[in-house]
Amino acid sequence: MAKIHLSNVVVLDNPSQFRHPFQFEVTFECNEELKEDLEWKVIYVGSAESEEHDQTLDTIYVGPIPEGRHMFVFQANCPDVTRIPEADALGVTVVLLTCSYRNQEFVRVGYFINNEYSDPDLRENPPATPQYDKITRNILASAPRVTRFKIDWDNSSSEQNGENQAKLDGVPEMSDSNSMADGHVSSLCQMNGGAVGDMICDSEDNVQNDNSQSNLNAMDLM
Repeated sequence: MAKIHLSNVVVLDNPSQFRHPFQFEVTFECNEELKEDLEWKVIYVGSAESEEHDQTLDTIYVGPIPEGRHMFVFQANCPDVTRIPEADALGVTVVLLTCSYRNQEFVRVGYFINNEYSDPDLRENPPATPQYDKITRNILASAPRVTRFKIDWDNSSSEQNGENQAKLDGVPEMSDSNSMADGHVSSLCQMNGGAVGDMICDSEDNVQNDNSQSNLNAMDLM
């Protein structure tokens, strides 16, 4: 049985300037006291072409965790722009919020991001070298993609059901093809057999001016 239930994630300060830190207000419930820390990470996908451009923006350890309801704000610095390919500076990408226990990841929450210039003239004629100080970051907070994993909470030697299989929560818009089980934006780009470019185009339309909260509906992380 799962010992942690992720209740809600709220994206704060959204939209914001590209160089502003990411902020997530995380609420979760603990059904049984955890003696070891939870490891939370924020990961920025720098390019859909290769995982080598993924950046772990920050890692924090929360614990020990007593039984009950808990809330904290996770703030992570913006990505290192020198590690982002210039061709991928603008447009849609992904940010991931993950949590692990005893080095076992049990939940991953992913959001699409749209990066664009706030100045209409720069949007029409973007400079060859990205000007990050003039780019606005808009997170599609209303449509998180959530993947959950079965883990061994008690650190026993036996495996659960023979494998550590990824499972999705009950959010209606999600399906197996929308999960982020491999930690990269390309895993989201198989909708209806479409290509990465088609997926990004569809997502870019939906990302515009989204500043709503994301409610994960008290997922049961089995």
